[in-house]
Amino acid sequence: MAVVFYDLCSQSGLKKLDEYLLTRSYITGYQASKDDIIVHAALSKPPPSEYVNVSRWYHHIEALLRISGVSGKGCGVTIEGSAPVAEAVATPPAADSKASAAEDDDDDDDVDLFGEETEEEKKASEERAAAVKASGKKKESGKSSILLDVKPWDDETDMQKLEEAVRSVQMEGLFWGASKLVPVGYGIKKLQIMLTIVDDLVSVDNLIEDQLTVEPVNEHVQSCDIVAFNKI
Repeated sequence: MAVVFYDLCSQSGLKKLDEYLLTRSYITGYQASKDDIIVHAALSKPPPSEYVNVSRWYHHIEALLRISGVSGKGCGVTIEGSAPVAEAVATPPAADSKASAAEDDDDDDDVDLFGEETEEEKKASEERAAAVKASGKKKESGKSSILLDVKPWDDETDMQKLEEAVRSVQMEGLFWGASKLVPVGYGIKKLQIMLTIVDDLVSVDNLIEDQLTVEPVNEHVQSCDIVAFNKI
């Protein structure tokens, strides 16, 4: 039976989707499928961070689409009340454009193009250049996709609470993705979870040492190991 979502561009629609994804990694089934792609395409922009589960799912699907694509068939999904196509920006009348150009010419007459630059102007120019340079570096920041093994203390550890504790770690540049439980032996299971990080903002080593293996998370987590680390 197909899953139905309503008006994903409204707050109520996003709230319903967030509640739906609270206990799910994907829209249908246990792997990414065309159902995820359909819902992903219905969102006109990345969801606000307040919708934690939708945001986690959205960034995970984006990472999959960039890295390996999505091949699962899915069970069917219907989107009703999707976002309307953005209206084209109206082109101003030619007369108005000419009038505006004339006003610009008048303004140019008042500017001394060959005047000597003051100390204040020079300082402001240097500050703008530094800001542009810093902004350019920030945009060039790379991302990495990581698969973690998170191991509990014993077979009595509540794995649902363990996952909740792991996902409770939030910071700028960190996006949690899909997860699953993998049997280890003697009734013990480990959590395998995907995450995407912005390299300049998050160190996976510091994430493990300073967040995932200290209180209160280490009440459930014994250790964490990096299974796969790929640059995006």
